[in-house]
Amino acid sequence: MTMTMTTITAFTILPGKSPAEALGAALEEIDPVPTGIGVFEIEDGSGMWEVGAYFTESPDEIALAILAAAHGAQPFVVSELPETDWVAHVRRALHPVEAGRFFVYGSHDADKLPDGRVGLHIEAAMAFGTGHHGTTQGCLEAFDALLSDGVRPASVADIGCGTAVLAIAAAKELPGSVIASDIDAVAVEVATANAAANGVADHVHCIEAAGFDHPDLAAAAPFGLVFANILKPPLIALAPDMAAHIAPGGTAILSGLLTDQAADVLAAYRAQGFDLVARRDLGEWATLTLTRV
Repeated sequence: MTMTMTTITAFTILPGKSPAEALGAALEEIDPVPTGIGVFEIEDGSGMWEVGAYFTESPDEIALAILAAAHGAQPFVVSELPETDWVAHVRRALHPVEAGRFFVYGSHDADKLPDGRVGLHIEAAMAFGTGHHGTTQGCLEAFDALLSDGVRPASVADIGCGTAVLAIAAAKELPGSVIASDIDAVAVEVATANAAANGVADHVHCIEAAGFDHPDLAAAAPFGLVFANILKPPLIALAPDMAAHIAPGGTAILSGLLTDQAADVLAAYRAQGFDLVARRDLGEWATLTLTRV
């Protein structure tokens, strides 16, 4: 499937944060409505701000001129971006990722899979988690370390699975079944397709669920390993359910966290009886490996 889109941009600059924000708000009222609006400070010490809008059809340039004049901005510069096949563009831009024994690649890099590595074939898609983000890579590295320590949990859940790259990694390395869940129906479809593409469809059960709220998760608990690569607020909210669904001595690998958020998440899980085994920081992202006491 070719995904192309014509985008028309309109940009201007003006002095001051408040006038720029007011212009950004005013852009929301014009017809056709922009598909996106951005207000940014130009970091050159000039005090100027940039206001931009994105359209999928030609904007009303007279309306833009009136708005610019009313807010003390320079005239909008309107231009059309070339049509782009975004999925193909992303595929070309995504290089293989090595995370311990795991090698994450798209079909365009299938010939680069090294001997002796565990290949995870994940295409660029709408669902989150190609393996290139620091959180997903951190989870794979944490799982690799767990395996290197001889830990081989019999039952695994991947909560907020996205493309199911973590669930697929577990299915390729462990003998038991893996449940991959996501709150988004599209992600569940992508996860199911990815499990089939990686030859583990019989070992990865993909379901639509919020957190652990699904009878299949309840029936499979307690888990020896749970991945949860989501965000700080849902991770903290999930802590009591995580404790209830992980077996004593079981492991939770958590990510989706900025490095300065890790302490708060760790505190929430320690309150539920978890101890920290390891922490990995990749850039601005942190991954926590915890064990339930």
